Amino acid sequence: MSALAKYFKTKNFEVAGYDKVRTDLCQSLEELSCIVSYVDSLDSLPKEYHDIESTLVVFTPAVPKTNVLFSFLKKEGFKMLKRAEVLGAITRTSNCLAIAGTHGKTTISTLLAYVLSENDIDCSAFLGGISTDFQSNLRIGKEDIVVVEADEFDRSFLQLSPNFALVSSMDADHLDIYGSAENLEESFQLFADKVADGNVIAKEGLNMNAEYTYALNSKTADFSARNIRVERGTYHFNIHYPKGVSRNVSTGMPGIHNVENALAAFAMAYFEGVDVKGIADAIASFSGVKRRFEYHVKSLTKVYIDDYAHHPKEIDVAIRSARDLYPNRKLTVVFQPHLFSRTRDFADDFAKSLSAADELYLLDIYAAREKPIKGVDSAFLLEKVSIEKKYLSSKETILGQLADVEILMTLGAGDIDTLVEPIKNLLS
Repeated sequence: MSALAKYFKTKNFEVAGYDKVRTDLCQSLEELSCIVSYVDSLDSLPKEYHDIESTLVVFTPAVPKTNVLFSFLKKEGFKMLKRAEVLGAITRTSNCLAIAGTHGKTTISTLLAYVLSENDIDCSAFLGGISTDFQSNLRIGKEDIVVVEADEFDRSFLQLSPNFALVSSMDADHLDIYGSAENLEESFQLFADKVADGNVIAKEGLNMNAEYTYALNSKTADFSARNIRVERGTYHFNIHYPKGVSRNVSTGMPGIHNVENALAAFAMAYFEGVDVKGIADAIASFSGVKRRFEYHVKSLTKVYIDDYAHHPKEIDVAIRSARDLYPNRKLTVVFQPHLFSRTRDFADDFAKSLSAADELYLLDIYAAREKPIKGVDSAFLLEKVSIEKKYLSSKETILGQLADVEILMTLGAGDIDTLVEPIKNLLS
């Protein structure tokens, strides 16, 4: 949503909007002269936006239908389009490179946009996270090529018209929308079917039709990363591709999952005709994405990492990466569950993933678009966690509980990121 707001500002439209919490992202929009309200009332809607003829309303399905502003605008007959519809319209006449997947799509799409831009392909990009290199989730380029993060939530990615697509994962998620893992997979296949034959790449092993595959340590995938090793905190590996081998590729992004993400971006850039050495050089210099295993404190005695992980598989990867980097160190995790339905549907998986920490603090569930579900709360989840040092906490009390940490991770997709600066200041 914020990338679209920025896009319309660059095109000289006036932009106003509503959000539940004033985050850094919202403040960045305010700095661009967007009017952002945090009060759900008609008084927060500037008078000039009451003109139906000159106002387009863009909304995300994450906004509950009980929202006062949403209800008013719909009742009055304003033209209202989902975020995905608008993004699809903007990119429909471009050479659209779409990255989909329940995990990894933000890093892959951001890295791909960076690789292209570093190799003199002046692309545009609509991203799901803030690129450290671009300092934005939007890049406006001069060439007719656009990198898009294709979101599966609410089947949004079916609004896109990709020329080339990649699917990184299809783990069960958004079951409040899809109902079952099978329905989710079917939607991903419908997304892939929108692409011309020969233009789909998928992670090897996924249950979908794709012309090309990628995977770590595979001898059968079209693209594979092999001889993976860590040297002074940096991953090095060889990439085997259809016509050769790129040796000693490196990435400073922590975690074996980011070797896989780098491999995926390599494959997409390769098919865009980028020189192999140019791809490898860009991967090595890529700075990463905010809230994707992002360091905020890194000293000899304390380390603080913040990550967007909000699904059990993502938590597994984040904690395993921290364990690989800091073996035999005490790992404290602060987790904010996202959605009552997701917490209910994956409670046992969440408990197993979180039990890999040495110490756990659970914040209240971030409701987002949902109403509470009886019997589903953080206490319900904490009861299932098997480690001894596990505690309920809140955004108001957590700072007083983090005095004795060595390796600290904050995980979650709600508004836990508002704690980053206070925790950073505390530990520094």
